[in-house]
Amino acid sequence: MPVSSKTTQDFVPVKEVRNGIIVLKDGGLRAVLMASSVNLALKSADEQHAVLYQFQAFLNSLDFSTQILVQSRRLDIRPYLLVLENKMQEQTEPLLKVQTREYIGFIRSFTEQVSIMTKSFYVVVPYSAPVLGKGGGGISSLFPGGSKTGNQSQDDMLAFEESRTQLEQRVGVVQEGLSRTGIRSVQLGTEEVVELLYKTFNPGETTASIKF
Repeated sequence: MPVSSKTTQDFVPVKEVRNGIIVLKDGGLRAVLMASSVNLALKSADEQHAVLYQFQAFLNSLDFSTQILVQSRRLDIRPYLLVLENKMQEQTEPLLKVQTREYIGFIRSFTEQVSIMTKSFYVVVPYSAPVLGKGGGGISSLFPGGSKTGNQSQDDMLAFEESRTQLEQRVGVVQEGLSRTGIRSVQLGTEEVVELLYKTFNPGETTASIKF
């Protein structure tokens, strides 16, 4: 009895990325915002309460769901060490050259013993668009030269633009609410979304959990 096998792409919910918008296989749309962070530890008690109140009011004002994603990655210190090594080679003062070499050794030793992490913050804004075509495509349509998503009819393109308008209105609401709490945000473009998806599905040293 033949056993049906599925590829990894069959388990990926993404159909394509179009104009910076993630189109899911079920027709849903997702926009992704990159957001800054707020260090509450550096604020007074009154400022902390104000930020938390604004954020609570922002969440209560939404009539649609959103997802907050925190992506942690180990910091790659190698470019910084390369800069230091180049500076050391250019240094003409023997004492400064020795001090720079010792500093490079300290940084290299420290980063080998301690994992220094960088964090990126994202907000995923959804919109259901059941009129969009389903199936086909798959994750291969994210990359140039991959398989096409099929012939897009005029009605399908019009439906996508209408749905994208509704999604961008939600994005505007989220960005305005975040700005009241002191959080800056910017919507990711197509290349940035593809990069985020690649890092999510190919984590390596990345620790991430995302559910579309």
